[in-house]
Amino acid sequence: MNTIPIIFNQKIAQYTAVGGKERIASTGISAVVLNRTGQHQRRSFFTDLEKTGFDNIISIESCAPHYDIEELSGRFPFVRFILPEKELNMGEQINLAACEIENPLFFVIRSDMKFIAGGTARRMAERLIITANEANETDVKAGFKRLCTVPVIMNASYEIMPTLATPMTQRKKMKSAFLEPHVEGELSLYPFDAVGIYDKTRFVQTGGFDITIKNSFWQLMDFGFRSHLWGEEIALSLQLKLSYNSELPSENATIDHDYKRFYLKNLAPVFRSDYAHLPFYCFPRFLARAGEDLASDWEEFKECRKWIVKNKFRWKMDARTVINRWEKQGE
Repeated sequence: MNTIPIIFNQKIAQYTAVGGKERIASTGISAVVLNRTGQHQRRSFFTDLEKTGFDNIISIESCAPHYDIEELSGRFPFVRFILPEKELNMGEQINLAACEIENPLFFVIRSDMKFIAGGTARRMAERLIITANEANETDVKAGFKRLCTVPVIMNASYEIMPTLATPMTQRKKMKSAFLEPHVEGELSLYPFDAVGIYDKTRFVQTGGFDITIKNSFWQLMDFGFRSHLWGEEIALSLQLKLSYNSELPSENATIDHDYKRFYLKNLAPVFRSDYAHLPFYCFPRFLARAGEDLASDWEEFKECRKWIVKNKFRWKMDARTVINRWEKQGE
């Protein structure tokens, strides 16, 4: 059984880093590039990121042989190419990049995307800094506004797409629906396709992505739900706009083993005043949903219960309260 990581970097994969010894600027924000298969315009892509003015760039590669890395690292000395020893799932890629990043903010972008609006990297970072007035009004500490800021996302025809994730229940199973962005600061359950600006400190404190969940959809659902349950915020910036050069990615919301882990970590826990726990009386309900082998389901239940015990005081609300956020937002 895959053990849920207790600390953020508990299971970082082995990798080789090439290049990236130079910094372009000192803005406080770096770019993290998740590469898709079939992306061939790498020079123009990195040139555009260079013009945007990110301090440096982390490019997560596949473990297949790469014949352009030496040329690209010479042309773009501010790009650090991460060559993992094995194929990494989406969460592993982002967690690994966060370990490499020295800046307080990092912008996760896909290699088949381009910036439409948002200004320079420095301007992006400045918009997320909590001002003295905001700190006084909201009684929050200085820093950045939220865990993750998501952009407006367009398709290849520059049409705004519904990418703000909202929770919904279908046949007693949790799913997600998507809304078009309209209002600054609208909540999203998770960053669509993992694209957005992350506060590194909050990201690490929240545990990053659960790399034992292999399906990227349930990885995102787990990350998003956990973030909201623990009092963090994932919200929209209308000033950030990106577009895909190709078709929008599809999501695989199949109810599988990864859903079971998501359910036990996020939906099943009971919140009591200032802590969460997973009572043993929840197991029969879980078993009815899981419908698999009794012994393996019991081990899964115990593993998630152990993880919840270690993090029980991180909870600020229960799953129903998280879901109600979107119901109130729609009023």
